[in-house]
Amino acid sequence: MLYGSECWAVKQQQLHKVNVAEMRMLRWMCGKTRRDRIRNIEIQRQVGVAPIDTKIREGRLRWFGHLQRRPTNAPTRKLHSIETVEI
Repeated sequence: MLYGSECWAVKQQQLHKVNVAEMRMLRWMCGKTRRDRIRNIEIQRQVGVAPIDTKIREGRLRWFGHLQRRPTNAPTRKLHSIETVEI
């Protein structure tokens, strides 16, 4: 579900939709429905997963660390060091 998320430019609305999809899957795994009126945090605690926005942030930070460890002549490092010019 989060494949490639370290490079996503996520808006708040998109993050909300991903969170809703994740909670649907977690509730399905637990055999619970919205009618059971169990809070999302409780479902996440039962399953043992962290919130999806935290996982996306961890992935971004991991990717940034990976870029920082690359040699300075690596293509990804060159793209990372390009500065934007204001007109």
